[in-house]
Amino acid sequence: MPAFVARYASAFADVVADARLDAAAIDRQFSDFLATWEGSAELREFFINPAIPAAQKVEILDKLNAKLGLQKELRNLLAVLISNNRIGHVVEVAAAYRRILQQQSGIRPAEIVTARVLSADERSALVAQLAKVAGAKLDPSFKLDSSILGGAVVRIGSTVYDGSVRGRLDRLKEALTAG
Repeated sequence: MPAFVARYASAFADVVADARLDAAAIDRQFSDFLATWEGSAELREFFINPAIPAAQKVEILDKLNAKLGLQKELRNLLAVLISNNRIGHVVEVAAAYRRILQQQSGIRPAEIVTARVLSADERSALVAQLAKVAGAKLDPSFKLDSSILGGAVVRIGSTVYDGSVRGRLDRLKEALTAG
């Protein structure tokens, strides 16, 4: 991720906070724009094309905004990205902005890797236990990896909790070969 992405996201988060905007509404509007962006290769190509003047791109943004009804601050962010030839990174800016919102709300992302698919009840129980350990609300994402054999490997920030069978076997192997 380019360094400028975090700067745009942080500046936009500051604007949203300073103007006391509804962050959830802004997030929904951002999602609407991103759905349009992802859904139209022609739109992406138009906005990314360096041969097209920024003013013309902003005109199209404003026509698109007439249908989407974006808050002026979000529209301005998109216009600034266009003017600075950064609109091709709008998905990354949105993701960074959402991470900032989560941090401000005390929500931490958690990547949970399991060897098998967990039921909804198992997921809820695991997330509840992990939230107690982490001392924060979690935004979990689940992945499958049969190579861990069983258990789970959890990453919350820079901390990794390895409760996998593979991890236990590796630690046992190290202990046996070290002694």
